[in-house]
Amino acid sequence: MKKRIEEIMTERTLVIIKPDGIRRGLVGEILSRFERCGLKIVGLKMVNPTEDIINKYFSKDEEWIIKMGKKTLETYKEYNLDPMEEIGTTDPKEIGEKIKKWNHSYLMMGPLIVVLIEGVHSIDMARKIIGHTLPYKAEIGTIRGDFSVSSPIIANLLKTSCKNLVHASNDKQEAESEIKYWFNDGEIVSFERCDEHMNFL
Repeated sequence: MKKRIEEIMTERTLVIIKPDGIRRGLVGEILSRFERCGLKIVGLKMVNPTEDIINKYFSKDEEWIIKMGKKTLETYKEYNLDPMEEIGTTDPKEIGEKIKKWNHSYLMMGPLIVVLIEGVHSIDMARKIIGHTLPYKAEIGTIRGDFSVSSPIIANLLKTSCKNLVHASNDKQEAESEIKYWFNDGEIVSFERCDEHMNFL
């Protein structure tokens, strides 16, 4: 039982503060959201992303690309807009490829802050704190809900990515892969917060 509790309490996830979050001076606010709920920062770095770094990090498979295209088509349907007229195609894969390219450009607009977060259910907690991928759908109280109203439709018309401030790993597999990509063992610290066990006494 002790081992299982330890695994849950030391779960790790990766968060990236994107260029718009940094340029708008929201770094401290964003980091504090994680710390205030009991999660701890065990790795932190600022990175000037090159095309090579982003290409290696963002090498998404075909399934992910098609999924992004389908999500975009759903947004167009929700607002009764014609994707053919707006972006020139209704093919999910083609749309997904466009979004991938726009995401590359977005992440290379300026420095990124890469954060390794540890704590109880950190993967799910980070996603909850950040809010819905599309800021206009994110609940008030989340990072995206409080600080962004970016529109995916306007972004598509401008041929750019929807600016949503921050990224967090989707699941355990993605978290492990992303952490391994951005951090080596020597860049990860270990310490105990003074309130770490308070919720479980």
